[in-house]
Amino acid sequence: MKYALIGCGRISPNHIAAAKANQLDIVAICDIVPANMEDKRIKFELPASTKEYTDYMEMLEKEKPELVAIATESGKHAEIALNCIEAGCNIIIEKPIALSLEDADKIIAKGKEKNVKVCACHQNRFNKSIQKIREALEKERFGRLFYGTAHIRWNRGYEYYSRAKWRGTWEQDGGALMNQCIHNIDLLRWMMGDEIVEVCGMTDRLNHDYIDAEDMGIALVKFANGSYGIIEGTTDIFPQNLEETLYIFGKKGTVKAGGHSVNIIEEWNFADYLDNPEEVKKTFCDNPPNVYGYGHTPLYADVMSAIKEDRAPYVDAEAGKRALELVLAIYKSAAEGKSVKFPLENCSTMDFKGRFDK
Repeated sequence: MKYALIGCGRISPNHIAAAKANQLDIVAICDIVPANMEDKRIKFELPASTKEYTDYMEMLEKEKPELVAIATESGKHAEIALNCIEAGCNIIIEKPIALSLEDADKIIAKGKEKNVKVCACHQNRFNKSIQKIREALEKERFGRLFYGTAHIRWNRGYEYYSRAKWRGTWEQDGGALMNQCIHNIDLLRWMMGDEIVEVCGMTDRLNHDYIDAEDMGIALVKFANGSYGIIEGTTDIFPQNLEETLYIFGKKGTVKAGGHSVNIIEEWNFADYLDNPEEVKKTFCDNPPNVYGYGHTPLYADVMSAIKEDRAPYVDAEAGKRALELVLAIYKSAAEGKSVKFPLENCSTMDFKGRFDK
């Protein structure tokens, strides 16, 4: 299967590694900075047959890849995705799928129109720990769900933001919730039934006066099934990343996934005693080298299978929109000082431009 990557920045090594692990034919890589491509070519020993492009439209026309991954700055995701779909390419879009609900809807509609597969790259759904929790949920081992919590306690400093000027801007990124926390926000919504009634949020910029958006956000979520969610996300933790945790509390079960990227199970208690908690903790555990984890490789494998089997990817465009919608709802609630009802309509990060200006 012919594969191409657009964007050779911070997250691109995970995509190239996943493409190689799944034996994709990497026909091209693309970036507006040639040095970024050369760095990845050397690091991953890409063959001479892998072409380099600074213009992705030229790449699409000349190489005609079957699968394209989009790993550019967030604000470019939608435009590039729509052009790739128009060219007949199946796509994997790094989170967030877009920065506005309107653009997310366009991607969903265009994908259906052109009959191509669109995957939102929420790779943590493929963590061993998360898959085990999802299995318990689908088997209804939790009984009635009471509430779940998502905590993202990370650190990002001036060096991180200065390396890429788009980070932390409303035009091209958003803040901590949209960039760093959206993976766990996606997991919380997915686990707690997906359908939301109401969100109440607060956001602030406490420690990064050189960015436009928030570095801390908290929210309460009311789900349609009667359960609740609590979200706490920040990039203000001293002196380095502390943890990313997901709790699920039900009438008959309590679970905690933790580690740097919800990659280990730290609590596993169910009334049915179907498995040994210590064995579960030992078996469903990863120790990835960074917060990105190991999820890209199985995500790629699933998308390839989806293309061959003509089915929806495990994490489809609609899932990407739902994660985006929840973050935007928190932003809207925080900006307006009141709770926000669902479904959310016509909302974009640009609606909050100037939010923290003095």
